[in-house]
Amino acid sequence: MLWQNYIKGFKLYLKLEKSLSENSIEAYLRDVKNLQIWCETSYPNLSPLNIELNHLQAFLAAIHKIGLSATSQARMISGIKAFYKYLLIEGELTVNPTELLESPKLGRKLPDVLSPAEIDKLLGQIDLSSPEGTRNRAMIETLYGCGLRVSELINLKISNLYFKEGFIKVVGKGDKERLAPIGGSAIKYINIYLENIRIHHKINREFTDIVFLNRRGNKLTRVMIFIIIKNLAEKAGIKKQISPHTFRHSFATHLIEGGADLRAVQEMLGHESITTTEIYTHLDKKYLRETILQFHPRSRH
Repeated sequence: MLWQNYIKGFKLYLKLEKSLSENSIEAYLRDVKNLQIWCETSYPNLSPLNIELNHLQAFLAAIHKIGLSATSQARMISGIKAFYKYLLIEGELTVNPTELLESPKLGRKLPDVLSPAEIDKLLGQIDLSSPEGTRNRAMIETLYGCGLRVSELINLKISNLYFKEGFIKVVGKGDKERLAPIGGSAIKYINIYLENIRIHHKINREFTDIVFLNRRGNKLTRVMIFIIIKNLAEKAGIKKQISPHTFRHSFATHLIEGGADLRAVQEMLGHESITTTEIYTHLDKKYLRETILQFHPRSRH
């Protein structure tokens, strides 16, 4: 019981005050529970309120020893820091033991990007004569054409399609809504799917407003989207590490390389901070040099 009440309160804080999604909340709680398990093994009587920096450093040494990646360690530290921030806010603590806790240094490893030609090659592997193929083409056109997260794709609603205006409404992280522009190709294939395929499904009542469904009339899972894309990449002979997020990353990269404004891309991706969007703009030095030569007034001579 040393931990449970604090973790329960932390969960409510994340849900009510931070408005995080269920997936994000579970990730934070998992980080804190990992610390709890380690403490109960190494220091059975240690309350979360009595933890000091040396305990946390010993915990980090333990998870490093078992081979946890630097990225996973950094994420876990982030979760633990959020937990102690909550305890400070609630007045349970006056000193934050995580204040001097350092995360492992992370190399900036950017995910693979598909070129427009590779995207065309991947789309070319879809069998449009099958109902699933028509649906899959519409899904990938939407992922790439709107820069959606996979969770936004599987939860996309028919009532949130505003094709005449050229937008769709999506629900992103923290249940925040945004309007995302949608192009002609995605609109075309969504309409083909809705009018020729989906209409013949026997649809589960709770999913009547969901755009993309499986053959049993249920909402698709994240895992199913991953499998569909992985299989198409293998058929296309693409050796890169491909996931649904690859299309979001490619969407942003192609826009920036085409000259789109970073703030506009930030809005389309639904990022709160411009620094998050900058991660998607891994522009090479040649492109940056061409940009300054083209646009900077002192570089045109």
